[in-house]
Amino acid sequence: MRSLARFVTKGYKAIIIAWVAFFLIMAVLAIRLPSMLEGDGFRIDGEHSDVMDIVSDTFDMPAETMFLVFDQTSDEQIRTALDKVQKLGVTSDITSPLDHPEQADKEAKVSYAMLHFDGDAEDMSGVVTDIRSAIGDESGITLTGASAISKDINTASQRDLMTAEAIGLPIAIVVLLFAFGTVVASFVPLIIGIVTVVSAFGILTILGGQFDLSIFVMNIIPMLGLALSIDFALLFISRYREERKNHPIADSVTTTIRTAGRSVIFSAFCVFIGLGAMLLIRVEIFQNIAVGGMIVVGMAVLSSITLLPSVLLALGDKIDKWQLIKPKSSGEDGWRKFAKQVIKRPILITIVALVLLGIALIPVKNMELSIPQIDSLPKSYDTRSAYELMDETFGFADKSSVYVIAERKGGWADEEGLASMKSLEETLLDDPLVAEVTTLFTASGISSPEEWAQANLVPEMKAQLEPVQETFVQGEKLMVPVTLAAKGTSDEAQEWARDWSEKETEWNLLIGGQPKFNQEIFDEIWDKIGLALAVILISTFFILMFAFRSLLIPLKAIAMNVIGLAATFGILVYIFQYGHFGLPEGTIALIIPVLVFSLVFGLSMDYEVFLISRMQEEYSKSFNNDKATVEGLATTSKVITSAALIMIVLTGAFAFTDVLPVKQIGVGIAIAVAIDATIIRLLLVPSLMKLFGKWNWWLPFGKGLYRSGNKHLEEK
Repeated sequence: MRSLARFVTKGYKAIIIAWVAFFLIMAVLAIRLPSMLEGDGFRIDGEHSDVMDIVSDTFDMPAETMFLVFDQTSDEQIRTALDKVQKLGVTSDITSPLDHPEQADKEAKVSYAMLHFDGDAEDMSGVVTDIRSAIGDESGITLTGASAISKDINTASQRDLMTAEAIGLPIAIVVLLFAFGTVVASFVPLIIGIVTVVSAFGILTILGGQFDLSIFVMNIIPMLGLALSIDFALLFISRYREERKNHPIADSVTTTIRTAGRSVIFSAFCVFIGLGAMLLIRVEIFQNIAVGGMIVVGMAVLSSITLLPSVLLALGDKIDKWQLIKPKSSGEDGWRKFAKQVIKRPILITIVALVLLGIALIPVKNMELSIPQIDSLPKSYDTRSAYELMDETFGFADKSSVYVIAERKGGWADEEGLASMKSLEETLLDDPLVAEVTTLFTASGISSPEEWAQANLVPEMKAQLEPVQETFVQGEKLMVPVTLAAKGTSDEAQEWARDWSEKETEWNLLIGGQPKFNQEIFDEIWDKIGLALAVILISTFFILMFAFRSLLIPLKAIAMNVIGLAATFGILVYIFQYGHFGLPEGTIALIIPVLVFSLVFGLSMDYEVFLISRMQEEYSKSFNNDKATVEGLATTSKVITSAALIMIVLTGAFAFTDVLPVKQIGVGIAIAVAIDATIIRLLLVPSLMKLFGKWNWWLPFGKGLYRSGNKHLEEK
């Protein structure tokens, strides 16, 4: 850190120029990022993906299907709209309700057309735009389906980001004004935050050509980047102003880089551990957030230890210009009195704090997780209302489709192959959850292999049956569409997909479809979550143990963080799942527990390290645990509270957004940080420090503060 401090103090002007040039280049690139985002990120390389590739490539099934939903429209309007779409030349086929009566409900006057797209339709966002332009704003005609929903979520996410920034940034500035008292000092962290986020977006744009990026990156990365970089800047500037009281500008910056700069790096490392653990889960959205998060955290650190000190050197004493609020000299005394009151009643306060957290924990047992679906979109979007209308009218929600791929050496066209195919059909129909099985027998109306063989002896019949056979049989592969009498999101459907995938049969079955997709996503998370948590907890334990030369402090920190996060999840269930504060009853997005735990665990370690470091510093001087606890809390509480408040404001602002998973993430992080900064840092930490006394600093090996303290007492 000494070398870095020398480099910054000598070349701060060049560093600022380099950052300005880098920022401008990244800003140009960042503008392109929204157009590169696609899908919700719930993708995994697995059996479902393999099956859907086979279905599309081998059996020429559409790579994607969207829907035109018609509500209270005439046949002429339907015909005109479909003609307009046909003329665009973007569809491989259109299934009209005028030709397929099962796609129309005459009584409700609701119908839908299926628009099929082959694998060549890469820019589905552009296709959605073209189709919407072609059909115009005619009432009662709405495009919906996966790509239309994805495009609207992308649009809503960009709007949500602007809404959250419009709410969060002004409040963050007010918090910084109260923390620093001057306009210039308050705006410097904001500038650092903007540079960090824009730079991260630019880098993500460059990387976007190498892998797919989820639309949720647009919200989560700036949420994390702004909050972290402003927090880092707050800690850095607070230490700098402390040093500035007694030292010249250059010396103050040097000392701040060596002290606060080291804390920033350590804090970022803790966040990196949480993000890195997410890489273990092979689901695209976790990979996206982990990589994007690491980039934005890395940029936050880089800007905090190079650009920020350079700006402080360039500003000099102007950092205190335009003072609006005069700092109170009695601030630490107030926190000191509070700390003394806490350690007077450690048992009572510990019990009260744990009871509060325990009450918040209760709803966790009822947590219901789900993969975000159409309900991610606000109800105001026609895409959602049209999909739900189609769903309710035709009962799609009560069923789910599965593709079964079977393979047989020698193919399926001979007598034994046809018999095996019929056997598979009957075996599937014997399953109580199976509502319908489609094979060449059911599609042709021929009931047995013998009848099929007989029909193929007649040339005219054979010519008619060949297209049917090609639909289901290609070489050694057989495709069998299966309809389940259960929702694709249900446990029953997922269990069915898992059982049939693992079942040993003569047909070497592969399963695809929504139930299999959901099952693979859930299984991947449950299979890897234990390992991810172990990485976070064990890494954190050893880092804190060696940092503070203590066994109890890391154990307490981990236990308190786990309890605090569990209480957060309980509150999220109460708000979003039970439907309070004006929200409808729903479920918790599957990504929330993993994401909030991974991010907040690292963030809370930031506050833990800052607080315990001051306590350790004081204890190493006096070997008085009570004094160390009081002084540590008194000297850090203002900065920790301000940093936490900024984090709460910037993430909590997403509570006022529309995309549900993003709303849940923002609220979850805000609640977790609020619990950590109040109940845990202000109540539990000092109470437990008092209760454990000198044992806080005990380490069974090496030379720790516990042994030094005992030696100090013996010498006395």
